[in-house]
Amino acid sequence: MVAVLAVCAPQPAEGQRPVADRVLVVPFENARHEPRLQWLGEASAVLLEDQFRARGVGAITRDERVRAFEDLHLPLTASLSHATVIKVGHIVGATQVIVGQFGLDGGTLRIEAHAIRIDVGRVEPEVSEQAPLTDLFASFRRLASRLAPDVAAPAAPPQSNPPLTAFENYIKGLVAENPVAQAAFLEAAIKALPAYDRAELALWDVRSAADDHVSALAAARAVSPSSPLSLRARFLAGVSLVELKRYDEAFAVFKGWAEEAPPGADKSAGIAAALNNLGVIQIRRGSTSDTGTPAFFLTKAADADPGDADFLFNLGYAYMLDRNNQAAIYWLRESVRRDPGDPDAHFVLAAALQGSSSQVEAERERELARRLSSRYGELERRAALEKLPVPKGLERLREEPASRGGLRVDPAVANTAQRDQRELVTFHLDRGRRLFEREADGEAMSELRRAIYLSPYEAQAHLLIGRIHLRAGRPQEAVNALKISIWSEDTVPAHVVLAEAYLKLGNTAGARAELERALVLDPNSADAKRMLAEMK
Repeated sequence: MVAVLAVCAPQPAEGQRPVADRVLVVPFENARHEPRLQWLGEASAVLLEDQFRARGVGAITRDERVRAFEDLHLPLTASLSHATVIKVGHIVGATQVIVGQFGLDGGTLRIEAHAIRIDVGRVEPEVSEQAPLTDLFASFRRLASRLAPDVAAPAAPPQSNPPLTAFENYIKGLVAENPVAQAAFLEAAIKALPAYDRAELALWDVRSAADDHVSALAAARAVSPSSPLSLRARFLAGVSLVELKRYDEAFAVFKGWAEEAPPGADKSAGIAAALNNLGVIQIRRGSTSDTGTPAFFLTKAADADPGDADFLFNLGYAYMLDRNNQAAIYWLRESVRRDPGDPDAHFVLAAALQGSSSQVEAERERELARRLSSRYGELERRAALEKLPVPKGLERLREEPASRGGLRVDPAVANTAQRDQRELVTFHLDRGRRLFEREADGEAMSELRRAIYLSPYEAQAHLLIGRIHLRAGRPQEAVNALKISIWSEDTVPAHVVLAEAYLKLGNTAGARAELERALVLDPNSADAKRMLAEMK
């Protein structure tokens, strides 16, 4: 498989490294397609990520990489073109990407890799290493030093290397196709190296995904308190305790996590996640004046990480459960600004607007929620049975201390009290359109999101975002954006692009319905007629 370095940052001076590289390493290609060596593709990415981070280079984590692949509906183990890998780089905000391949001749491992600098359109010279397979860790340490020659090597490795057998089973556990195989490989890795903390946390992921929270808790607690991974392990243990309804223990874990703020942690994101989970615990178990209300903790979470739409949603939802409609409306609108495609936020916002006698707005939000998801009839029935404006169970537990990213609005954009908001929306929308036409999709998306922050239902902004998602190979994300565009303003171009997205998803009936609607709006639409003719 290929790995690439994609640059979105401003061009540095000649011979100068960018100030803040973000390096994406995608699994190397198995040159001879030997099934027994397939695990080395993922291993190459993991080892280079480790080596870059040890040198102080901002290597993108495996979790970020996996999420980006999922966003693009790409298999983790397939060979990809450079163009596709560059799309992944744009999603994760990479400044560089690395492409490579490996092969085994007898017992000798041969590795070749090179960097692609997208900002200047330059492919760096290829570097290579060869050594016995048993020298795997040292081979990638040398390769990293040649790919980043101007970065000083660490004084000493951050930790000793695991036995090769344990590492191989760990990697196979990460990429296995089903949970049973994943668990078997990870348990074999832990058997080969009982203190293999990375394997324990990977096993937590597998057990937690299977709702085996007892085993997940055991895996998280197996990590030594002295381990560099102990902070994350404590957080994951707290998540398992919440799922097991052991709320008092979970509360103590997250309260300690938020108060201690251990050195080296990503304090703002980690503390915000812990505070969010304290608020969720209070929603689920009930609160007292001594332990604090859900809104108390969730307000602190939103203050610590104001760009996280989930924290804002939870705060609005908590106020909604308390029937404080005005506070709920405020925070849910802030959530929608950051994630306009969140159907739950629109659904709860509709209930809050209904409770404040804003009937017309409430119905529009309810209609949008139904367009984005089909589950709201059931939620309304549940709310009626529970005699609440919205049903219980919509709160969002954060399973990782790291930030999920998402929209981060420049303070200059957010502070619009003294400026003409419509003028700003037009400015960002026009700039986004020009960037889209130049196919600078990453920059265009940033401008369009700024427009949506200021005007969450800006139809043209959602239409352009839908087109960007479609061009990037993300048809489902395109569908969501286009539905909001059509809900905001029923236009022929939005219906035509939505039909195109449905065709990408194999939904021929949906595509036909959108094209027929486009022709109702404009019987002379050439695009709609052409697409309908091609479908026959």
